[in-house]
Amino acid sequence: MPTFEGLLVVCTVAFAAPFLVGLAPSLRLPSVVAEIVLGIVVGPSVLGLVEIDPTIEVLSLVGLAFILFLSGLEIEFEQLRGRPLRMAGMGWALSFAIAIAAGLALRAAGFADDAMLVAIILCATSLGVVVAVLKDADEVMSPFGQLIVAAGSFADFGAIILLSLFFSGEGGVGSTVLLLGCLVGVAVAAVGAVRGAGHLRPVARLLARLQDTTAQIRVRGAMVLLIGFVALAESFGLEAILGAFAAGAILSLVDRDRAMTHPGFRRKLDAVGFGFVIPIFFVASGVRFDLQALLDDPSNVAMVPVFLAALLVVRGVPAVLYRGLVGGRRAGVAALLQATSLPFIVAATAIGQELGLISSAQASGLVAAGLLSVLLFPAAALALLRGVPAGVVAPAAASR
Repeated sequence: MPTFEGLLVVCTVAFAAPFLVGLAPSLRLPSVVAEIVLGIVVGPSVLGLVEIDPTIEVLSLVGLAFILFLSGLEIEFEQLRGRPLRMAGMGWALSFAIAIAAGLALRAAGFADDAMLVAIILCATSLGVVVAVLKDADEVMSPFGQLIVAAGSFADFGAIILLSLFFSGEGGVGSTVLLLGCLVGVAVAAVGAVRGAGHLRPVARLLARLQDTTAQIRVRGAMVLLIGFVALAESFGLEAILGAFAAGAILSLVDRDRAMTHPGFRRKLDAVGFGFVIPIFFVASGVRFDLQALLDDPSNVAMVPVFLAALLVVRGVPAVLYRGLVGGRRAGVAALLQATSLPFIVAATAIGQELGLISSAQASGLVAAGLLSVLLFPAAALALLRGVPAGVVAPAAASR
């Protein structure tokens, strides 16, 4: 029988976290950090006020799916072209090569059980956090900002694909590639179908009439797309997060100029996600955080700065490739922003624990490193950006 006592504690923490952060705006602390930290405090590791029950588990899974859905929706496909796109692709390829070396080194040092899983975790970027930082700096639509968004998109999509490729399916990599191809085929068909339906005048008129009524028809349609692709990915034996990300990317492709959707549509999706299910996922992640396993041995605590340094090396070093395009100082900003990662770390470590590929202490160390990356790297990047003139990328260079 589902209960609501634990959910009440989680929802209260989800409300309190941004409220407390708002009391000290000068700290520029992302509310997701407060949500996870407060989740640790109310969870079994500290106060023991709440444990993960079936109600919290289901809503937490929906929250995880919504994070990846909104991440896919953030991709501006029209901006992903030219030299910035090529540089971002080359940067991520170099990042993954470094990540494999880092994963092998961490396994040799006893900090990781599965080198490939850790490598995939290290080569991701928190696109949502990065976009928020760029918006704060009024850089998100600049050539430099679009380069970083392209790099973050590559990192998010690449990490999700690799996680699904190596740690999903039951028939090995070959069958998983085939299943991924099937999912891509369904996605392409869905793009064509939704675009075609949206351009039919009777359908467009009906959507316009129902979009702001209690029907909220566009939001319901987005939920069908999200849940449909999550269920499809699971039926293929792939990770659910891949289906969620694909659903967001499909919606972004269908609505490239945002002309097919109501002006408030994306704000409504943000309200559903960030107002309810996404905070539950992050608070629940804090509740699951095994602080005792991390503190049991000094060597476990030592994993946190090691993982943090690995994040900076894996995602930061490839930013050297951008120097000729944006200059040295902005390449440093790109390095810090690319090394900012948390939601994917939380999701991937949870999957790794389910598969028995990563210990509780290693998972906690990686999540703690992700928390520190969100705390430290964006603030340092904003400090570097101050006083640097905007629009460093030359239009001619950006288009080549």
